[in-house]
Amino acid sequence: MIPMREAIRQAMAEEMRRDPTIFLMGEEVALYDGAYKVSQGMLAEFGPDRIVDTPIAENGFTGLAVGAAMAGMRPIVEFMTFNFSLVAYDQVVNSAARIYQMSAGQYRLPIVFRGPNGHAENLASQHSTAVESLYAHFPGLKVVSPSTPYDAKGLLKTAIRDDNPVIFLESELMYGFKGEVPDEEYLIPFGKADIKRQGDDVVIVVWGKHVHTCLKAAESLKADGISAMVLDIRSIRPLDHDAIFAAVARTHRAVVVQEGFPFAGVAAEIITRIQESCFDLLDAPVLRVTNRDVPQPYATVLEKAVIITAERVVETVKLVMGR
Repeated sequence: MIPMREAIRQAMAEEMRRDPTIFLMGEEVALYDGAYKVSQGMLAEFGPDRIVDTPIAENGFTGLAVGAAMAGMRPIVEFMTFNFSLVAYDQVVNSAARIYQMSAGQYRLPIVFRGPNGHAENLASQHSTAVESLYAHFPGLKVVSPSTPYDAKGLLKTAIRDDNPVIFLESELMYGFKGEVPDEEYLIPFGKADIKRQGDDVVIVVWGKHVHTCLKAAESLKADGISAMVLDIRSIRPLDHDAIFAAVARTHRAVVVQEGFPFAGVAAEIITRIQESCFDLLDAPVLRVTNRDVPQPYATVLEKAVIITAERVVETVKLVMGR
């Protein structure tokens, strides 16, 4: 059993030992061992040329990473929070996501942009936004969000080896979450969902840290005689729509749980695909659970009223079940 931060560190270190063109850059990743200690010990092993502390200038060092990737390197960019990636949004979506197409394939952009996404505790609105819908919107970017140390290591190794820019969404609240990770090398392909809990009455489609919120909700629903499947899509783009459709065919009811705001979110895209491809299989409308449609408040009591909870998931599932 190792914590999530260790699984991420193992993935980066193993890949850096394998390929000398890989380097890590970001704020406090080197001398401070990482803001969340994800890169602890990596400076001592790989040195300052490959573990690079940057200024507080996301637009600048993200642009540097784009240039390095075009020149044949494979940078890993750590954002202290993905909220700060918005400072570099132009570099990510106008450059990294599009240069392969704009250069007619002459340049590839093997970059991983990684760091914590969404809310933690009492970080207020400017540090709590879930950004997956902002990046999944753009062709040219791949977007993944692991929920366990096993998934984090396997998906990150795949991301580092990919020749396209990958948005790798972690969670500050999950860096200490422990899980089993095998000693032997493994990779998890993008676009392959994972059933975290079997069920027959309804499927809950989810990703990232709220997989565990939904597992808690499913256990509570069991006491009410409702068998809920929890489907962790893991990869937002590419999306494993076949796994989602198969789950809907089995259960005939679905709830999508997405951290972040409801308007124009990933949940809306998933629901649209279900309605388009599985309409005749549905016994009830597909519903979603998201954060409330307001900026994240700082006060604990208000924060709890805004974020997704197991109780809200249970309430929505019961509504879909006609309870």
